Amino acid sequence: MQYDTVILGAGAAGLMAAAHTGGRVLVVDHAKAAGEKIRISGGGRCNFTNMHASPASFISHNHHFCKSALKRYTQWDFLDLVARHAIAWHEKTLGQLFCDGSAKQIVAMLLAEMKAAGADLWLSTSVLGVAQDAAGFSVTLEREGRQVVVQTAHVIVATGGKSIPKMGATGLAYDIARQFGHALTDTRPALVPLTFQPDRFAPLAGVALPVTAQSHDTSFAEAMLFTHRGLSGPAILQISSYWTEGDSIRVNLLPDTDPYEALRAQRQASGRRQLGTVLSQMLPARLADHLAADWALAGNLADQNDTKLRALADRLTGWELLPTGSEGYRTAEVTLGGVDTDGLSSQSMMSKTVPGLYFIGEAVDVTGWLGGYNFQWAWSSGVAAGRDIAALMG
Repeated sequence: MQYDTVILGAGAAGLMAAAHTGGRVLVVDHAKAAGEKIRISGGGRCNFTNMHASPASFISHNHHFCKSALKRYTQWDFLDLVARHAIAWHEKTLGQLFCDGSAKQIVAMLLAEMKAAGADLWLSTSVLGVAQDAAGFSVTLEREGRQVVVQTAHVIVATGGKSIPKMGATGLAYDIARQFGHALTDTRPALVPLTFQPDRFAPLAGVALPVTAQSHDTSFAEAMLFTHRGLSGPAILQISSYWTEGDSIRVNLLPDTDPYEALRAQRQASGRRQLGTVLSQMLPARLADHLAADWALAGNLADQNDTKLRALADRLTGWELLPTGSEGYRTAEVTLGGVDTDGLSSQSMMSKTVPGLYFIGEAVDVTGWLGGYNFQWAWSSGVAAGRDIAALMG
C-alpha cells in the first residue's frame, strides 16, 4: 500500500496533524476508538486549551523550542475551530476552557476535520516496525490478524508518552526515536499526585483547601487535596512537574492570611483560648487537629510569646514535607521529558537527521502546566508538522 504520510497515533496531536497534512494520509492507532484521552479529560468535558497559553507555561530542556509552533497556531485559532463546529464552551478558573457538553464533541470535530482532509483511519491496528528505504519509509502494521506493509514518504510519530498505561500508553515513540538515532531526555510522570509514608495523611483524606505549593523556585497557588496515599489537587499536580525524588516541597497553608498577625490579634482578644481551637478557625477542623497533635501544640494563646507565635506562623506558611514518591504513570496526566528537541526543527517538528520523520505532541520534550496547556501543544505541534508536509508536497 502507498500513502504520502502515515501518522502513528489517533490522539489529539495525530488527529490534528491529519487535518492539515494533505495528500494521501493514513492514521493508525491500536485503540478501538480515536481520541480516548480527549474523551476522558476534564471530567468528560475536555479542558481543550487555556486562555493564557504561552511558552512560559511549558517545561523543556530547551524552553525556546515550543515558541514557533505555539505562535503559529494559538489558542485563539483552536477556539475559531471550535466555534465553526458550534461547540459551546465555558471558562473556568485560571483561563481553563471546557466544553459545555461533552469531550466527545472535540473528538467528533477532529474526526470531521480529518475526514474533510481525506485522511483514512485504521483503528485496532498495531505498529510492528518502521524502516527507512529508498522511497522513504515502510511501516509494518498488524490489522485484523494479518500484517500489512505501507510505503510512505513521511511518518509522523504521535503516539504520546507513558502516562495512563491502562489506556494503552507505551514507549513506542521513544523506541522509534532511538532507532533513528535521536536522543531522549529523562522521562518521568508529571501532573501526578505525590505519595507519602503509609497512612501519613489517611485520617485527612478528603480534606481540601487553597494553598501555595513550592518546589525549588517554582510555586503554584491552587487547591490541595489530602488522599489516603498522600497529596493531590491542582497545586500538587502542578508542582509535581518540578519536584524530583528525594526533594521536599513547601506548602503555605494560609496563602491569603498573615498568620502571625492573626494569632497576635487572637491572643489580645481571647488569650485563654487553646492553640488548637484557634487553629481550627483558620484551617479545616480535621487538619487543625492533625497539626496540633503532630506539632505538639499545647497551652493557650496567652502562654505564647511573639517568638513562639512567629515560629508557628512560619510552620503554617512553610510546611516542609518529604514525599516518598508519586503515584506514577498509572495516574499521571502527562509524561515529562521525551524526544530531545535538539534533534528536531522547531518550525516543522521534523527530524534534523532523518528527512520525512516527525515527532509531535506528548512524545516530545515539551510539557505544559495543568489546565489545557498540553492539549494546546498537541494542536500546535500537530499543525506545524501537517502544514510542513503540505508545503513540501506543494
